[in-house]
Amino acid sequence: MDNNQIFNKDLISRYDKSGPRYTSYPTAVQYHHGFGSKQYSEIAILTNEDPIPRSLSLYFHLPFCNTVCYYCACNKIITRNRAHAGPYLDCLHREIELQSELFDKDRSVEQLHWGGGTPTFINNQQMSALMQKIREHFTLLDDDSGEYSIELDPREASDETITLLRSLGFNRISLGVQDFDPDVQKAVNRIQSEQETLAIIEAARREGFKSVSIDLIYGLPRQNVASFSRTLEKVISMQPDRLSVFNYAHMPDRFKVQKQINASELPSPAEKLKILQHIINYLTKAGYNYIGMDHFAKPDDELAIAQKNGTLYRNFQGYSTHADCDLIGMGITAISKIGDCYAQNVHDIPEYEKLLSANEIPVYRGIKLDGDDLLRREIISRLICHFKLYFSEIEDKYRINFNDYFYNELAVLKAMQSDGLLNMDLESIYVLPAGRLLIRNICAVFDKYLRQQQSENIFSQTI
Repeated sequence: MDNNQIFNKDLISRYDKSGPRYTSYPTAVQYHHGFGSKQYSEIAILTNEDPIPRSLSLYFHLPFCNTVCYYCACNKIITRNRAHAGPYLDCLHREIELQSELFDKDRSVEQLHWGGGTPTFINNQQMSALMQKIREHFTLLDDDSGEYSIELDPREASDETITLLRSLGFNRISLGVQDFDPDVQKAVNRIQSEQETLAIIEAARREGFKSVSIDLIYGLPRQNVASFSRTLEKVISMQPDRLSVFNYAHMPDRFKVQKQINASELPSPAEKLKILQHIINYLTKAGYNYIGMDHFAKPDDELAIAQKNGTLYRNFQGYSTHADCDLIGMGITAISKIGDCYAQNVHDIPEYEKLLSANEIPVYRGIKLDGDDLLRREIISRLICHFKLYFSEIEDKYRINFNDYFYNELAVLKAMQSDGLLNMDLESIYVLPAGRLLIRNICAVFDKYLRQQQSENIFSQTI
């Protein structure tokens, strides 16, 4: 594919508006406090009665970090006192017990992910105990066929850590890098050498990890095309299986720590677009497939394979595989996707402890999807993952006439067709190369809730 077709500067400038990243639909903005532990538990139990109950995906949020990165928008707790993790882990163990009671034991765990924060903030004994607790209450796969991954900060890991993680059953790792340029690292308070990053990657390969992913961020202070090109060169020399190259969203009013960033040092919009164009050109020439939005993968990586065979989907960690799993999120702020609902846990540890001590699943808000939500979710998922949509498949499943049901949406898409973002006829939508970077804009056309939020600045820019 010609990368000049993917990157159209005029179109990007015109369509660069705020919008959801669609890690869920409806987005978290629509979750409400009328949906709590009772509703979540009822739906979870009902999923066991499906003709073929779904396999499970487990996510564990470990929020602790040793130092703060100024760009971070994650829910985290900054502390150097490792003892703070103990009480939280006690609560997490209790949530594992309570959540496991909702799901039949014959539902195997195909995916497992530890995120944060910095999961390796906890010590080796605590990591071992947590995995043992998971194994006691859920049916993990013992043949290494599951996708069991963990996010790593190379500054918080060693050869011993990697050996332990592999022995616990992890077979995939994701490493935060963001940028190797010393000036950029100083500006965002994340000092991390190329050498310590490479050491962890080499250790992972020695231990037989199946996949190594690296996270980068463009749009950070003091970045430019030349500096980020040097970072890309170093990263590609490490030969990761996939990369996530995220757009930095500077929203200091929402994320207070971002006030530590000097906004005058952020790259201009024009320079940021040049960086993005360089990223796409560099990575595709290096042999990586552009999966969509912010993800790149080698052709033989599971993401690329899943996109090719139609099993790719998006969740709260970005693009992923195994769309047919029910996702159970555990820990503060974790989000579950069970049956036809989303449910989010409480944000702060005291409330988390209080609810678990009362033997209550710590859900504080969520949403049960109606038929229209499920319909629109599937459309958005297919477009954002596969860049194409066949109306007949939707019509057969949801018993609608697509052109009638989405008459107004299709009228909006005609303008996008005129701009060269997509091809559309009476039977299908096919996203063209120029529309791939703007896929969030295309998906937003089908978001009935977004029209009610047009005046609210609650989402990041689409590019």
